[in-house]
Amino acid sequence: MDFYEQNHHLISVLLGIAFGIIARLLMLKTDYRQYPTYPHGRIIHISLGVIAAALGAVAVPALYNKDYTAITFLTLAASQFRDVRKMERETLTKIDSLELVSRGATYIEGIAMVFEGRNYLVIMSALLTSLFAIMLNFWFGIAAGLVTLLIVLKLKSGKSISHIAAVEQGEVRVDGPDLFVDDIYIMNVGLKANQDIIASRGVGYIITPFNANGKVTISNLGQRQAILYDLATILGVFRDDGEPALIPMAKLDMKDGRLAVFLLPQEKDPGKGKEIVLRVPILESAVRMPTEARVNQGGGEGHG
Repeated sequence: MDFYEQNHHLISVLLGIAFGIIARLLMLKTDYRQYPTYPHGRIIHISLGVIAAALGAVAVPALYNKDYTAITFLTLAASQFRDVRKMERETLTKIDSLELVSRGATYIEGIAMVFEGRNYLVIMSALLTSLFAIMLNFWFGIAAGLVTLLIVLKLKSGKSISHIAAVEQGEVRVDGPDLFVDDIYIMNVGLKANQDIIASRGVGYIITPFNANGKVTISNLGQRQAILYDLATILGVFRDDGEPALIPMAKLDMKDGRLAVFLLPQEKDPGKGKEIVLRVPILESAVRMPTEARVNQGGGEGHG
Protein backbone atom coordinates (compact mmCIF):
# COMPACT_ATOMS: atom_id res chain seq x y z
CA MET A 1 0.00 0.00 0.00
CA ASP A 2 2.99 2.27 0.65
CA PHE A 3 4.07 1.80 -2.95
CA TYR A 4 0.58 2.87 -4.13
CA GLU A 5 0.62 5.98 -1.96
CA GLN A 6 4.07 6.96 -3.20
CA ASN A 7 3.14 6.41 -6.85
CA HIS A 8 -0.52 7.40 -6.57
CA HIS A 9 -0.63 9.67 -9.63
CA LEU A 10 1.50 7.41 -11.83
CA ILE A 11 -0.66 4.34 -11.12
CA SER A 12 -3.84 6.37 -11.73
CA VAL A 13 -2.51 7.63 -15.07
CA LEU A 14 -1.48 4.11 -16.15
CA LEU A 15 -4.92 2.81 -15.14
CA GLY A 16 -6.58 5.55 -17.20
CA ILE A 17 -4.38 4.76 -20.22
CA ALA A 18 -5.19 1.04 -19.89
CA PHE A 19 -8.95 1.60 -19.86
CA GLY A 20 -8.63 4.10 -22.72
CA ILE A 21 -6.81 1.53 -24.86
CA ILE A 22 -9.35 -1.18 -23.94
CA ALA A 23 -12.15 1.20 -24.99
CA ARG A 24 -10.48 1.76 -28.39
CA LEU A 25 -9.96 -1.96 -28.93
CA LEU A 26 -13.64 -2.61 -28.15
CA MET A 27 -14.60 -0.12 -30.86
CA LEU A 28 -12.13 -1.44 -33.44
CA LYS A 29 -13.74 -3.73 -35.97
CA THR A 30 -12.82 -4.85 -39.48
CA ASP A 31 -16.02 -6.07 -41.13
CA TYR A 32 -17.54 -6.56 -44.60
CA ARG A 33 -16.71 -2.93 -45.46
CA GLN A 34 -13.01 -3.85 -45.02
CA TYR A 35 -12.34 -0.75 -42.96
CA PRO A 36 -10.09 -0.23 -41.13
CA THR A 37 -7.89 -2.49 -43.25
CA TYR A 38 -5.83 -5.23 -41.63
CA PRO A 39 -3.12 -4.88 -40.41
CA HIS A 40 -1.93 -1.34 -41.25
CA GLY A 41 -5.24 0.45 -40.84
CA ARG A 42 -5.64 -1.15 -37.43
CA ILE A 43 -2.12 -0.11 -36.40
CA ILE A 44 -2.92 3.52 -37.25
CA HIS A 45 -6.17 3.54 -35.25
CA ILE A 46 -4.71 1.69 -32.26
CA SER A 47 -1.81 4.16 -32.19
CA LEU A 48 -4.20 7.10 -32.23
CA GLY A 49 -6.17 5.41 -29.45
CA VAL A 50 -3.04 5.12 -27.29
CA ILE A 51 -2.31 8.82 -27.84
CA ALA A 52 -5.90 9.78 -26.99
CA ALA A 53 -5.84 7.60 -23.85
CA ALA A 54 -2.56 9.14 -22.70
CA LEU A 55 -3.89 12.68 -23.23
CA GLY A 56 -7.06 11.96 -21.26
CA ALA A 57 -5.27 10.23 -18.39
CA VAL A 58 -2.43 12.77 -18.03
CA ALA A 59 -4.82 15.75 -18.08
CA VAL A 60 -6.24 14.89 -14.64
CA PRO A 61 -3.03 14.98 -12.52
CA ALA A 62 -1.93 18.06 -14.50
CA LEU A 63 -5.13 19.91 -13.55
CA TYR A 64 -4.93 18.46 -10.03
CA ASN A 65 -1.55 20.19 -9.68
CA LYS A 66 -3.04 23.41 -11.12
CA ASP A 67 -1.15 23.06 -14.39
CA TYR A 68 -3.86 24.54 -16.59
CA THR A 69 -1.79 24.24 -19.77
CA ALA A 70 -3.19 20.67 -19.92
CA ILE A 71 -6.36 22.20 -21.42
CA THR A 72 -4.20 23.49 -24.29
CA PHE A 73 -3.02 19.95 -25.03
CA LEU A 74 -6.61 18.66 -25.10
CA THR A 75 -7.53 21.45 -27.53
CA LEU A 76 -4.54 20.51 -29.68
CA ALA A 77 -5.66 16.87 -29.62
CA ALA A 78 -9.14 17.84 -30.81
CA SER A 79 -7.54 19.65 -33.75
CA GLN A 80 -5.47 16.57 -34.60
CA PHE A 81 -8.49 14.27 -34.48
CA ARG A 82 -10.37 16.61 -36.83
CA ASP A 83 -7.46 16.12 -39.23
CA VAL A 84 -7.92 12.36 -38.84
CA ARG A 85 -11.54 12.78 -39.90
CA LYS A 86 -10.42 14.79 -42.95
CA MET A 87 -7.84 12.13 -43.84
CA GLU A 88 -10.40 9.32 -43.61
CA ARG A 89 -12.84 11.27 -45.77
CA GLU A 90 -10.25 11.92 -48.49
CA THR A 91 -8.97 8.33 -48.48
CA LEU A 92 -12.43 6.77 -48.71
CA THR A 93 -13.51 9.23 -51.41
CA LYS A 94 -10.56 8.21 -53.59
CA ILE A 95 -11.23 4.51 -53.02
CA ASP A 96 -14.97 4.97 -53.66
CA SER A 97 -14.46 5.94 -57.30
CA LEU A 98 -13.07 2.44 -57.95
CA GLU A 99 -16.01 0.52 -56.44
CA LEU A 100 -18.57 -1.20 -58.69
CA VAL A 101 -21.23 0.06 -56.26
CA SER A 102 -20.05 3.16 -54.42
CA ARG A 103 -20.59 4.00 -50.75
CA GLY A 104 -21.63 7.55 -51.51
CA ALA A 105 -20.55 10.82 -49.86
CA THR A 106 -23.02 10.49 -46.95
CA TYR A 107 -21.75 7.03 -45.96
CA ILE A 108 -18.13 8.21 -46.19
CA GLU A 109 -18.84 11.25 -44.02
CA GLY A 110 -20.52 8.97 -41.48
CA ILE A 111 -17.47 6.68 -41.29
CA ALA A 112 -15.09 9.66 -40.97
CA MET A 113 -17.28 11.15 -38.21
CA VAL A 114 -17.26 7.84 -36.32
CA PHE A 115 -13.47 7.60 -36.33
CA GLU A 116 -13.15 11.13 -34.95
CA GLY A 117 -15.84 10.57 -32.32
CA ARG A 118 -14.31 7.32 -31.09
CA ASN A 119 -11.07 9.08 -30.15
CA TYR A 120 -13.10 11.45 -27.95
CA LEU A 121 -14.74 8.45 -26.28
CA VAL A 122 -11.25 7.08 -25.54
CA ILE A 123 -10.28 10.42 -23.95
CA MET A 124 -13.46 10.34 -21.86
CA SER A 125 -12.80 6.79 -20.67
CA ALA A 126 -9.16 7.51 -19.73
CA LEU A 127 -9.99 10.86 -18.10
CA LEU A 128 -12.81 9.56 -15.89
CA THR A 129 -10.84 6.47 -14.85
CA SER A 130 -7.83 8.58 -13.91
CA LEU A 131 -10.03 11.17 -12.16
CA PHE A 132 -11.75 8.66 -9.85
CA ALA A 133 -8.49 6.83 -9.14
CA ILE A 134 -6.78 10.06 -8.06
CA MET A 135 -9.69 11.63 -6.15
CA LEU A 136 -10.86 8.44 -4.40
CA ASN A 137 -8.78 5.31 -4.82
CA PHE A 138 -7.61 2.58 -7.19
CA TRP A 139 -10.80 0.50 -6.93
CA PHE A 140 -13.08 3.45 -7.63
CA GLY A 141 -10.92 4.11 -10.70
CA ILE A 142 -11.49 0.55 -11.94
CA ALA A 143 -15.25 0.88 -11.27
CA ALA A 144 -15.36 4.18 -13.21
CA GLY A 145 -13.38 2.56 -16.05
CA LEU A 146 -15.84 -0.34 -16.27
CA VAL A 147 -18.77 2.10 -16.39
CA THR A 148 -17.11 4.03 -19.24
CA LEU A 149 -16.61 0.76 -21.14
CA LEU A 150 -20.35 0.08 -20.83
CA ILE A 151 -21.03 3.58 -22.18
CA VAL A 152 -18.61 2.94 -25.06
CA LEU A 153 -20.36 -0.33 -25.93
CA LYS A 154 -23.71 1.48 -25.85
CA LEU A 155 -22.47 4.23 -28.18
CA LYS A 156 -20.50 1.85 -30.41
CA SER A 157 -23.34 1.31 -32.83
CA GLY A 158 -26.34 3.42 -33.72
CA LYS A 159 -29.74 2.54 -35.12
CA SER A 160 -30.41 0.52 -38.25
CA ILE A 161 -33.14 0.36 -40.90
CA SER A 162 -35.04 -2.15 -38.73
CA HIS A 163 -35.74 0.68 -36.24
CA ILE A 164 -37.51 2.90 -38.78
CA ALA A 165 -38.99 0.60 -41.44
CA ALA A 166 -40.26 -2.86 -42.34
CA VAL A 167 -38.59 -4.81 -45.17
CA GLU A 168 -40.28 -7.37 -47.41
CA GLN A 169 -39.13 -9.20 -50.51
CA GLY A 170 -40.64 -7.70 -53.67
CA GLU A 171 -41.42 -9.32 -57.02
CA VAL A 172 -39.05 -8.29 -59.82
CA ARG A 173 -41.08 -7.87 -63.05
CA VAL A 174 -39.88 -7.02 -66.56
CA ASP A 175 -42.86 -5.68 -68.52
CA GLY A 176 -41.48 -5.09 -72.00
CA PRO A 177 -38.60 -2.65 -71.47
CA ASP A 178 -39.94 -1.51 -68.07
CA LEU A 179 -38.54 -2.92 -64.84
CA PHE A 180 -40.71 -3.00 -61.69
CA VAL A 181 -40.30 -4.20 -58.11
CA ASP A 182 -43.89 -5.00 -57.16
CA ASP A 183 -45.77 -1.93 -58.41
CA ILE A 184 -42.86 0.54 -58.18
CA TYR A 185 -41.17 1.52 -61.44
CA ILE A 186 -37.38 1.20 -61.40
CA MET A 187 -36.03 1.92 -64.89
CA ASN A 188 -36.16 1.23 -68.62
CA VAL A 189 -34.10 -1.76 -69.83
CA GLY A 190 -33.66 -1.69 -73.60
CA LEU A 191 -31.52 -4.73 -74.44
CA LYS A 192 -33.21 -8.14 -74.54
CA ALA A 193 -30.08 -9.81 -73.10
CA ASN A 194 -30.21 -7.52 -70.06
CA GLN A 195 -33.94 -8.14 -69.65
CA ASP A 196 -33.29 -11.90 -69.54
CA ILE A 197 -30.50 -11.50 -66.95
CA ILE A 198 -32.73 -9.34 -64.75
CA ALA A 199 -35.66 -11.76 -65.04
CA SER A 200 -33.52 -14.72 -63.96
CA ARG A 201 -31.19 -13.14 -61.38
CA GLY A 202 -32.95 -10.00 -60.13
CA VAL A 203 -33.89 -9.59 -56.47
CA GLY A 204 -36.10 -6.82 -55.08
CA TYR A 205 -37.13 -5.49 -51.67
CA ILE A 206 -39.81 -3.09 -50.51
CA ILE A 207 -38.92 -0.89 -47.53
CA THR A 208 -42.01 0.54 -45.80
CA PRO A 209 -41.30 3.31 -43.24
CA PHE A 210 -43.12 3.24 -39.90
CA ASN A 211 -43.73 7.00 -39.75
CA ALA A 212 -43.01 10.37 -41.38
CA ASN A 213 -39.50 10.55 -39.90
CA GLY A 214 -38.59 7.18 -41.41
CA LYS A 215 -40.14 8.17 -44.73
CA VAL A 216 -37.92 11.25 -45.04
CA THR A 217 -34.81 9.37 -43.85
CA ILE A 218 -35.04 6.54 -46.40
CA SER A 219 -35.77 9.03 -49.17
CA ASN A 220 -32.30 10.54 -48.59
CA LEU A 221 -30.08 9.62 -51.54
CA GLY A 222 -27.11 8.91 -49.25
CA GLN A 223 -29.16 6.48 -47.14
CA ARG A 224 -30.38 4.71 -50.26
CA GLN A 225 -26.81 4.38 -51.55
CA ALA A 226 -25.74 2.89 -48.19
CA ILE A 227 -28.42 0.18 -48.57
CA LEU A 228 -27.25 -0.63 -52.10
CA TYR A 229 -23.60 -0.67 -51.04
CA ASP A 230 -24.16 -3.06 -48.12
CA LEU A 231 -26.21 -5.43 -50.28
CA ALA A 232 -23.66 -5.39 -53.12
CA THR A 233 -20.70 -5.85 -50.76
CA ILE A 234 -22.11 -8.84 -48.88
CA LEU A 235 -24.06 -10.61 -51.66
CA GLY A 236 -21.79 -9.51 -54.52
CA VAL A 237 -23.06 -7.79 -57.64
CA PHE A 238 -23.59 -9.32 -61.09
CA ARG A 239 -22.14 -6.56 -63.26
CA ASP A 240 -18.93 -5.07 -64.57
CA ASP A 241 -17.82 -1.54 -65.26
CA GLY A 242 -19.70 0.18 -68.09
CA GLU A 243 -23.00 -1.73 -67.70
CA PRO A 244 -25.51 0.87 -66.46
CA ALA A 245 -28.53 -1.41 -67.05
CA LEU A 246 -27.27 -3.87 -64.42
CA ILE A 247 -26.48 -1.36 -61.68
CA PRO A 248 -28.41 -1.72 -58.38
CA MET A 249 -31.07 0.95 -57.91
CA ALA A 250 -33.48 2.25 -55.27
CA LYS A 251 -36.60 4.18 -56.23
CA LEU A 252 -39.35 5.81 -54.16
CA ASP A 253 -43.07 5.36 -54.55
CA MET A 254 -44.04 9.03 -54.59
CA LYS A 255 -47.56 8.30 -53.29
CA ASP A 256 -46.82 6.55 -50.00
CA GLY A 257 -43.05 6.87 -49.42
CA ARG A 258 -42.16 3.18 -49.83
CA LEU A 259 -38.69 2.47 -51.20
CA ALA A 260 -38.10 -0.24 -53.81
CA VAL A 261 -34.60 -1.73 -53.97
CA PHE A 262 -33.39 -3.68 -57.02
CA LEU A 263 -30.19 -5.75 -57.13
CA LEU A 264 -28.50 -8.39 -59.28
CA PRO A 265 -26.54 -10.35 -56.64
CA GLN A 266 -23.82 -12.93 -57.27
CA GLU A 267 -25.39 -14.97 -54.46
CA LYS A 268 -29.16 -15.08 -54.95
CA ASP A 269 -30.39 -15.48 -51.38
CA PRO A 270 -33.47 -13.25 -50.81
CA GLY A 271 -33.71 -14.14 -47.11
CA LYS A 272 -30.12 -13.11 -46.43
CA GLY A 273 -30.66 -9.93 -48.45
CA LYS A 274 -33.61 -8.97 -46.27
CA GLU A 275 -31.50 -9.36 -43.12
CA ILE A 276 -28.77 -7.21 -44.67
CA VAL A 277 -31.23 -4.39 -45.45
CA LEU A 278 -32.65 -4.51 -41.91
CA ARG A 279 -29.12 -4.13 -40.48
CA VAL A 280 -27.97 -1.25 -42.70
CA PRO A 281 -26.95 1.58 -40.35
CA ILE A 282 -28.96 4.79 -40.37
CA LEU A 283 -26.52 7.49 -41.40
CA GLU A 284 -26.41 10.44 -39.02
CA SER A 285 -26.29 12.88 -41.95
CA ALA A 286 -29.45 11.32 -43.42
CA VAL A 287 -31.64 11.46 -40.29
CA ARG A 288 -34.57 13.85 -40.54
CA MET A 289 -37.30 14.40 -37.93
CA PRO A 290 -40.12 16.48 -39.41
CA THR A 291 -42.51 15.39 -36.63
CA GLU A 292 -40.33 17.31 -34.14
CA ALA A 293 -41.01 20.62 -35.88
CA ARG A 294 -43.32 22.93 -33.92
CA VAL A 295 -45.72 23.25 -36.86
CA ASN A 296 -46.27 19.48 -36.74
CA GLN A 297 -46.99 19.43 -33.02
CA GLY A 298 -50.50 20.39 -32.04
CA GLY A 299 -51.24 22.72 -34.93
CA GLY A 300 -48.19 24.91 -34.48
CA GLU A 301 -48.09 24.97 -30.67
CA GLY A 302 -44.95 23.27 -29.37
CA HIS A 303 -45.10 20.88 -26.42
CA GLY A 304 -41.91 21.99 -24.72
